[in-house]
Amino acid sequence: MTFKAALLTMSLTLIASPAFAAQWEIDSSHSHVGFAVKHMMISNVNGSFGKVTGKVNYDGKNLSKATLDANIDVSTVNTNEPKRDEHLKGKDFFEVEKYPAMTFKAKSIKGSAKSNFTILGDLTMHGVTKPVTLKAAPLSAVIKDPFGKERMAASATTVVNRKDFGMTFNKNMDNGGVMVGDDVKVTLDLELVKAG
Repeated sequence: MTFKAALLTMSLTLIASPAFAAQWEIDSSHSHVGFAVKHMMISNVNGSFGKVTGKVNYDGKNLSKATLDANIDVSTVNTNEPKRDEHLKGKDFFEVEKYPAMTFKAKSIKGSAKSNFTILGDLTMHGVTKPVTLKAAPLSAVIKDPFGKERMAASATTVVNRKDFGMTFNKNMDNGGVMVGDDVKVTLDLELVKAG
């Protein structure tokens, strides 16, 4: 192989590399991570995390080659009840002093950006890593904000069992039920801004 041919091959390889896909950053101030869990088995308690950050690599064409890494600051948990929030931050649940962050790393993405698709990845919470599947809605169109930055949005949902992540605290009720449900419904609404 000639030097010119080798240089061309190397250039094509670099262009095809995921590193050259457009990088997007999660805009924490315009994103929301919410959750809902049964209380006494009759109603839902809703909450959210105030800070989510992360990066997405996506070229706008091949969704299956996109990557997603997200980080949630668990200390920002908010259920609109300070005493309950402090309990959630303590040893019975998140143990935020020991495990301050929750992370999600996508391993594969299946489907089309123009229709519902799935994101399979690893969720690490409370020091435990488990595979989870996010069900995502079609990606929004890419728009430019008043400052000339490109933006798009993504929404997804999943259900996780908190006991799978070592959070087993509960109290039995007189009627045979329990104080806190095991299944936690999670909703993500992320606004992404194109880096650079």
